Amino acid sequence: MKRLLFIFLFIFTTFFGLFSDGFVVIVNPPERTTPFILEVKNHNVDVKINELIAETNIDQTFYNPSKRSLEGTYLFPVPKGAVIKKFSMFINGVEAKAELLDATKARKIYEDIVRQQLDPAILEYDGFDVFKVRIFPIEANSEKRVKISYTEILNKDMGTVEYVYPLNTEKFSSAPLKNLTINVRLESNDEIKSVYSTTHKAEIIRKNKNLVLTSYEETNTKPDIDFKLYFNTENSKMGFSLLTYKEKNEEGYFYLNITPSIDFNSGDIEEKDVTFVFDSSGSMSGKNLIQAKKALKFCVDNLNEKDRFEIIRFSTEAEPLFGKLTEVNKSNVDKAEKFIEKIEAIGGTNIDEALKMALSNKKDNSQRLHLVIFITDGKPTIGETDENMLLKSIEKVNSEKTRIFTFGIGYEINTHLLDKLTDMTKAYRSYILPDEDIEVKISNFFIKVKSPILTDLKLSFNGNIKTSKIYPKELPDLFRGSSLNLLGIYEGSGDVEIILDGKAGKKNHQFKSKFNFSNEKTKDDFVPLLWATRRVGHLLDIIRLNKEEKEIIDEIVYLARKYGIVTPYTSFLILEDEMTRGGNNRINDDFRIFNKADEKEVQAETKKSYDKMKKEKSGKDSISASQEFQNLNMADNVLEQRKQNYSNSSKSQSLQYKNIQNRAFYQNDKYWIDSKIDTEKNKNLKTVRIQFASQKYFEILNKNKEMSQYLSLGKNIRFLYNGEVYEIYE
Repeated sequence: MKRLLFIFLFIFTTFFGLFSDGFVVIVNPPERTTPFILEVKNHNVDVKINELIAETNIDQTFYNPSKRSLEGTYLFPVPKGAVIKKFSMFINGVEAKAELLDATKARKIYEDIVRQQLDPAILEYDGFDVFKVRIFPIEANSEKRVKISYTEILNKDMGTVEYVYPLNTEKFSSAPLKNLTINVRLESNDEIKSVYSTTHKAEIIRKNKNLVLTSYEETNTKPDIDFKLYFNTENSKMGFSLLTYKEKNEEGYFYLNITPSIDFNSGDIEEKDVTFVFDSSGSMSGKNLIQAKKALKFCVDNLNEKDRFEIIRFSTEAEPLFGKLTEVNKSNVDKAEKFIEKIEAIGGTNIDEALKMALSNKKDNSQRLHLVIFITDGKPTIGETDENMLLKSIEKVNSEKTRIFTFGIGYEINTHLLDKLTDMTKAYRSYILPDEDIEVKISNFFIKVKSPILTDLKLSFNGNIKTSKIYPKELPDLFRGSSLNLLGIYEGSGDVEIILDGKAGKKNHQFKSKFNFSNEKTKDDFVPLLWATRRVGHLLDIIRLNKEEKEIIDEIVYLARKYGIVTPYTSFLILEDEMTRGGNNRINDDFRIFNKADEKEVQAETKKSYDKMKKEKSGKDSISASQEFQNLNMADNVLEQRKQNYSNSSKSQSLQYKNIQNRAFYQNDKYWIDSKIDTEKNKNLKTVRIQFASQKYFEILNKNKEMSQYLSLGKNIRFLYNGEVYEIYE
């Protein structure tokens, strides 16, 4: 019996992280079989949220791969306060009986497991109730299907509602989940404004102003981030949603989502002018030309009724279709389609003449938004070819502040030129790699900018706070069906009125919303990480497009080390910093991100990437750097930020770190090291050493419950807490 209990505790501890799926623990494995958890074949979640009531329905299929029947226990931790509505599992035609253990009993189970000196990761789930069902038999080579539903009342904080579905499984799962889907149906009597996930790149489909569908799907995945969805409802033309995070005596961080109403009528949509500048030089021949022409035709066919447009084809020289911005009607669209059909690829690349011609179109003093869609696959070879001189001449003639959206096709383009064009005109850059579909990428973009609602945006904060370092640095225009996510820093606290000013044609518009900027620590600890990611992307772009400065490099290293932002470029800077400081005996080996054994290997890989990022203006590596930094600049969910960190296969990308409560922990040999120890200004810190699973260990755990998140990392940890360094050791 003791042996079976030990095996149960071993499995329970090792695999409890799969609780978010619910899982089946085998408590009587065959003599020659290693303890295991049943394979999860499918994990489907359907959520219905109506106002503040959320009903979560989970459908799972488990598979027994062994050749004999097994006995197991199904465990499913339930969010605190949730109520089990339905449970369905039939064994030999009889519905299985279940029991629900409250969080207090669950905590005792967690501590008993840790006392057995097993994996302390179980401490992460303190505060959850546990739903438990015994299953026997689980037939050999068979499936067992489980359905469970629970309801909960969601909290509304400053008008924003949060829904959480736990998905933290990576450190326990022996194999990826074969299929994971989360579908959320969100309904409200009031209009649903902001809907966004700060953790996953979920698809959001607005069916109407009172119904929004959200979906997330992955296959062969090991999810390790809880799925979080935020939304707010209000009957106004502009929706505001605010999340904040602030620790005592430190700066605060905010995440602001601004979403225009889906119910804007045609009179609210701003009339716009669009000039398509199309590269037809010899290098565009073949597949590129065919796809690009199809994309251009799609854009023309999807112009709004009151828009005006022009097409400029350029190679050795620029050739306009109409010679001016022209109304959208059947006759002009037919002319445009015939013009596009006749375009052939021949000659050089005269970017200078083409862009100047496009910008000179806007000379009628109208207040309409003017967009230039610039499609090219090459560098300037005719006219002004010097990058800096070309940019200056374009800026000089762009008195109307026309947005220039760039699409670079292939690798033989000047990324510095295209990126600086978009930066100085508050637009976006896009790169289409040889294996990507040009037509799809350009068409998808044009649908997003089809209907402008508000341009020339300005944001202000009326209250007892001071804001700074807000990203994106230049506010883009707002289009129907889109939203704006802003991240910034604030000092002070209290009630604040957020004011958004903008233009729609000749009219000025202003939208206001009131929020409380907290002076206390909140649960939204991902906000500083996302802010730091955008800040690092912005600073790396400055180095890439301008020049290196020591102050900029120092800040990149500080932020990257503190928050765990490790790209091939930041890892090189961190490594250089550690080698320098280590050589001067100013850094303890325990605080290094890279082990000494890794330094030469990592340095060789990352220095090559870093040098290419600084020097190369074209080619695959230059495009990769441009895309990576723009993704950092636009990061608005944690999963995409993490994927960005692991975007290539270099050793620096496999660096193991975790972000817990607004700080990064790095694995250095057997220890998890808190980055805050290294970034703390006061280095004369007292160290408190506590043996793992000792009486003192549980005393501090019960006295300081928020420590459980740190302690869940493992048996050997160094972290900063209330001005002291705690060292947990085996």
